[in-house]
Amino acid sequence: MMDPDNIPQRIRNFDFEKLKSKDFYEENKELIVKTAVGLFFVLFFFYLIFLKAPSDFPVRHILHIEEGSNLNEIVIKLKQEKIIRYPSIFKFFTYISSNQKDLNAGDYFLDRKIDSLLVLRKLTKGDYGINSVNITFPEGVTVAEIGEILKLKFPDFNEAAFLRLAKDKEGFLFPDTYKFLPNVGPRQVIFEMEENFDNKIEPLLLEIEESNHSLKEIISMASLLEEEARTRKTREMISGILWKRIELGMLLQVDAVFPYIIGKNTFQLTLEDLQFDSPYNTYKYPGLPPGAISNPGLRSIESALRPTESNYLFYLSDRGGNMHYARNFEGHKRNKRIYLR
Repeated sequence: MMDPDNIPQRIRNFDFEKLKSKDFYEENKELIVKTAVGLFFVLFFFYLIFLKAPSDFPVRHILHIEEGSNLNEIVIKLKQEKIIRYPSIFKFFTYISSNQKDLNAGDYFLDRKIDSLLVLRKLTKGDYGINSVNITFPEGVTVAEIGEILKLKFPDFNEAAFLRLAKDKEGFLFPDTYKFLPNVGPRQVIFEMEENFDNKIEPLLLEIEESNHSLKEIISMASLLEEEARTRKTREMISGILWKRIELGMLLQVDAVFPYIIGKNTFQLTLEDLQFDSPYNTYKYPGLPPGAISNPGLRSIESALRPTESNYLFYLSDRGGNMHYARNFEGHKRNKRIYLR
């Protein structure tokens, strides 16, 4: 403690009570304002230079902090990934806040630019900012459409890699609602959708084996039914018709393949379109297409397995989605005149 006898005379003579008086502030108002403004600008420029996020801050970036990383390793990583400007300043604020031992490992989703102090707060609080997102893939969605949906939800998703990896998996990526993290990769999506498919199909495996059709054939048929009809009843009826046409060696003549191969629906097709050379063209090549044209839901798969027997060989859907059947080609032509005018 300072000896009172050693306190300088000018301090002993200063009237501290004067600081509390209104007169003091009135007399020094200009100086106080200038000091406050000057301090504000000093702090503001300090923030701009040392704390503000870099201009090339990686927005929508996943920052991964390894378990067991020390402060030096973390700071180096933050600098390398352009998340902070000055490692020494970041370390300084970490030390004065006594948080150097409290930085949490893990994956942090940086959805916007944040300054160094907010980065420090995230690491200290373990505020990962990564919440799973529900994504629903409707029944009948194609591999290409799955890629588009994922890209729409997650702008950083590698759609091209997904399409490359999933090109031979049409029909086997089960349409459902999934929870994905924003940093999900193509392989993880495919793994989860295939695993879901296997789980859904397992109770039907014995029935598939007894159907005298392969799993691939059932899924290909189910993908046609998914696009051709709306209800289980009509799907089972069409299933019976299509399997019968295959047995008789007739062309399937299913319009649902054309959106898949040329992007046109039933009401847009021309006679020239019907001759488009593709192994998926069921007007040109007999039997099932070489693979599924979409990823069917469980009800369509069950309809492919449980066809309804009938005397019909032809069917068509009118513009209202109502189904009309015929036993022969003459009856089918009559239905077209009546219902597709």
